[in-house]
Amino acid sequence: MIVIGEPVCAWVASKTESGYHPGLSRGIGIEKDGNIVCGVTFENHNGRSVQIHVALEPGARMTREWLFVLFDYAFRQLAITKIIGVVDSTNTAALKFDKHIGFVEEHVIKDAGKYGDLHILTMTRQQCRFLKD
Repeated sequence: MIVIGEPVCAWVASKTESGYHPGLSRGIGIEKDGNIVCGVTFENHNGRSVQIHVALEPGARMTREWLFVLFDYAFRQLAITKIIGVVDSTNTAALKFDKHIGFVEEHVIKDAGKYGDLHILTMTRQQCRFLKD
C-alpha cells in the first residue's frame, strides 16, 4: 500500500543516515504488513528542482505504481523541471538502479561523500519514462 507523510520521511532519514526537515519535506512510501519497506523524501524544493532521498529494505521491491506516484508528484504536482539525487560512490546498487530508471549523472564531486565521491544524478520530465502524457 502506498503511504504518504512524515513517518516515511523519518524512516528514509534513518535508513540513509540523513536528516529531514519536518513540515518542509514530503514522504511517499510503500507499506507492507504495517511496516514501511520503501520510501522517498522530497526536500529543498525551490520552484524549479527538488532533491530526493530514497531507501529500500533488503528484498523489498519498488512498484511501477509507486514510481508513477513519486514522479507524478515531482513533475506534475510540484511542476519542477528537474529531480536531483545525490549518491555516494560506494552505494553502487543505488547508482546502478538510478541510472536504470532514467537518472543521468551530471557531475561527480571527488572526496565529498561520507565514504567516497558524491555523484549528482538528475532527471527531467522529458527523461521520465514512468509518466505518459
